[in-house]
Amino acid sequence: MKLVTWNVQWFCGLDGRVDVARVVDTARAMTDFDVLCLQEVAVGYPGLAGDAGFDQPARLASLLPGFSVVFGAATDELGPDGARRQFGNLIATRLPVLQVRHHPLPWPADPAASSMPRLCTVATLATTQGPVRVMTTHLEYFSGRQRHAQAQALLALHREACALAEHPPKQVPDSAGGAPEDTPFGPKPHTARAILCGDFNSGLAHPEYALLQSDGGPGGSRLVDAWRVAHPDVPHAPTFRVFDKRYGKTPTAFDFVFVSEGLAPFVRRVAVNLETRASDHQPVLLELADPRAPGARGRAGR
Repeated sequence: MKLVTWNVQWFCGLDGRVDVARVVDTARAMTDFDVLCLQEVAVGYPGLAGDAGFDQPARLASLLPGFSVVFGAATDELGPDGARRQFGNLIATRLPVLQVRHHPLPWPADPAASSMPRLCTVATLATTQGPVRVMTTHLEYFSGRQRHAQAQALLALHREACALAEHPPKQVPDSAGGAPEDTPFGPKPHTARAILCGDFNSGLAHPEYALLQSDGGPGGSRLVDAWRVAHPDVPHAPTFRVFDKRYGKTPTAFDFVFVSEGLAPFVRRVAVNLETRASDHQPVLLELADPRAPGARGRAGR
């Protein structure tokens, strides 16, 4: 499985131009991706730089035939003209989608900081690894208090999913006139295998980075930084402030891909595109080896 994650800044490049096709072309140049996870995708916000007043998920879907597009709106409101305005995360995939969930993240009051609602979008996909939860998110930049609460919530969501995989709910009796699998109580694809990716607005020295890699809980599978798996002796490539210096002069890694420990042996490649200026962040690529291939395990770092 090949996955690209990217904070696309509503598809606005450093040239000030909003261009959905450019982002797709850049991601495709990195790899023939199976999954594309994007943050900062907009609908109906003409005030954003370059004009993001159109339906960006719909535009993206038109460029990716054969892909399912899952959009999670962290912000969902009506503009002065009554038109819908949304801003959030997106997962596009050509793999079968087994389940979709959207989890609003904590937004504790912090009057000293600008902030907006945040969300974790989850799509459970059928892969050669079995069902895998792909989680993508974008944590708060301006408020450390909110960002830490959001990271705690992400870890809790992962622990909960792992516990459900180990102890799935009891199946409902066939008493509603139909087969249980045709009701909301039907069996769900619970799995401890997970990929958590996105823009965490926190670096290696921030507490959130370590928090997300703490114990996965009962029956869980701890999340680990895929870059460290693939490049144990190589410093993290920067993903933010590489070209755009509005938020600081020093390039840093804010965008990560974490994988559950069960997937770690199959990490084949992790790479960052350090050339593109199609956003203020750099895209990150994760490639997992097909477990059916000879010698699939132990390829990390090659």
